[in-house]
Amino acid sequence: MAAHNRLMSAVHSPLQARIVHWVVAPGDVVEAGDLLLILEAMKMEQEIRATVSGRVGELLHASDDLVEAGALLTTVHVGSTGAPSRKPGPSAETVQTALRPDLQRVQGRHDKTSDAARPEAMAKRHALGLRSARENIADLCDEGSFIEYGALAVAAQRSRRSEDDLIANTPADGMVTGIGSINGALFGAGLSRAVVMAYDATVLAGTQGMRNHQKTDRMLGIALHNKLPVVLFAEGGGGRPGDTDMPIVAGLHVSTFASYARLSGQVPVIGIVAGRCFAGNAALLGCSDVIIGTKGSNIGMGGPAMVEGGGLGVFTPEQIGPSKVQHGNGVIDVLVDDEAQAVAVARHYLSFFQGSLADWAAPDVTSLRDAVPENRLRVYDTLTVLRSVVDQGSLLPMRGGFGVGIHTALARIEGRAVGILANNPQHLGGAIDADAADKAARFMQLCNTHGLPLVSFVDTPGFMVGPEMETQAQVRHVSRLFVVAAALRVPFFSVVLRKGYGLGAMAMTAGGFHSPMFTVAWPTGEFGAMGLEGAVKLGYRKELEAIPDGPERDALYDSLVARQYESGSALNMAATLEIDAVIDPAQTRAWLVSGLLSARVRPDGGTRFVDPW
Repeated sequence: MAAHNRLMSAVHSPLQARIVHWVVAPGDVVEAGDLLLILEAMKMEQEIRATVSGRVGELLHASDDLVEAGALLTTVHVGSTGAPSRKPGPSAETVQTALRPDLQRVQGRHDKTSDAARPEAMAKRHALGLRSARENIADLCDEGSFIEYGALAVAAQRSRRSEDDLIANTPADGMVTGIGSINGALFGAGLSRAVVMAYDATVLAGTQGMRNHQKTDRMLGIALHNKLPVVLFAEGGGGRPGDTDMPIVAGLHVSTFASYARLSGQVPVIGIVAGRCFAGNAALLGCSDVIIGTKGSNIGMGGPAMVEGGGLGVFTPEQIGPSKVQHGNGVIDVLVDDEAQAVAVARHYLSFFQGSLADWAAPDVTSLRDAVPENRLRVYDTLTVLRSVVDQGSLLPMRGGFGVGIHTALARIEGRAVGILANNPQHLGGAIDADAADKAARFMQLCNTHGLPLVSFVDTPGFMVGPEMETQAQVRHVSRLFVVAAALRVPFFSVVLRKGYGLGAMAMTAGGFHSPMFTVAWPTGEFGAMGLEGAVKLGYRKELEAIPDGPERDALYDSLVARQYESGSALNMAATLEIDAVIDPAQTRAWLVSGLLSARVRPDGGTRFVDPW
């Protein structure tokens, strides 16, 4: 074979096909990767490109010819020189900067969903001191991590509005949905992904249309299947009657509410509300594990129109479910000033369910030695105690406006997330009423579901009693503490700060002092089957009544109380092994660290129980 033949590259047909047309002619100089011809098979076109640089030889088949698989089409003579006889293709720079018309159309369509495309709507929103849905998502998610699903949807109103109108005025059908990373710098890409959904109050008042129901259902399915946390910005006015493209009567078959509720116990579900949140939007919000609400928010199962339509009076939106009411009754778990603070709290809350932290700072534990007053009748703030036990800056109080007799909070101890319960002696002396019991029981369920160990700081004279208390179904409410504790799979630790009396103290220690991984007391601990004063008045009634009312009876009473106090001291309780130890308060954190290292979270066995309430 001649030398020039050894430098010749054959071009064969890869399949049986018809030649649509040749792009080159004999003698053309081509570079590797240049297009030579187009083939067509099964109504699909295939490009044939040069594999080497050189000069095109004879074209062995004409356009429209049928060729067999493997047929020789032409040759390229490698190393041939000379100027090309055809126009060069676009330069690499041109290819990189010039967008094809189809891509330009897509980008133009997406541009119309941006905040910048609706300056008037954004100006009105900002004038209210509120942010847009997209601004909230951008603040929540790590920069550049959010990918949007369903951005090109519009309201299902094509039968009554033009396409241009819908595109301009109903972008994303009033709901921005997608997946982004939250706290990725702390936990890495794998543990930080979350589904994020935000109703857009600037689009049809944030109402729930057919398309955004479909978008919601899609995202909730993804969240459940992939075990992704969900964050919902729930502002809006409920169902939308104006969607006319669907031939339906009531729309009560939609699965959105059941799908959202199905996430409970499967993944963390966070609801955020600013502005007005009524009807369907509020129903979704109420299914969340935690609700973070701004002070300017209003939440209600019906807005003004629904209330008036039901003959219940005429009210402004601000009169229905204001934040002060909803925080006080427990609907809002964390009350914040504005959306920026709400997003910060959401990131903080979610972090407790994303893993442990390697970096943490310990508090000054020596202050704990003076946290409980020596005067046993003097109240104090147990939140101050908590801040001196947990990692600095980690404490997140929950439901602070409701059930104030028990504090509930999330926190970290040496980087590990825990749930905390603490009696509040500043309310009813620490006695547990119905609201406090409900608050604590639900919090235990939250921590148990997501595998967070529980730490209980005890200072209670017991369950609140009396005729008025019983009108609130106290028996059922406080019994929830026992039933929920019996089903716990997470470690439980108890620290008695001062009073540990009766059934209330048992309820605060997962059902009894030997139920937790450990029950320890500070030197200020005092114990009894009931409060000391009550025990003396009940047990020594005859002795006290035998003495006339006055200083002598008071002296006897005081001496009997002192005797009971000494008998029920922490040291005596430890000596009879009813508690595990009496510790230096400054060693509380060390005990908890040791306990967390020793105890294990049991697998979720699907324990069932019937809630007493």
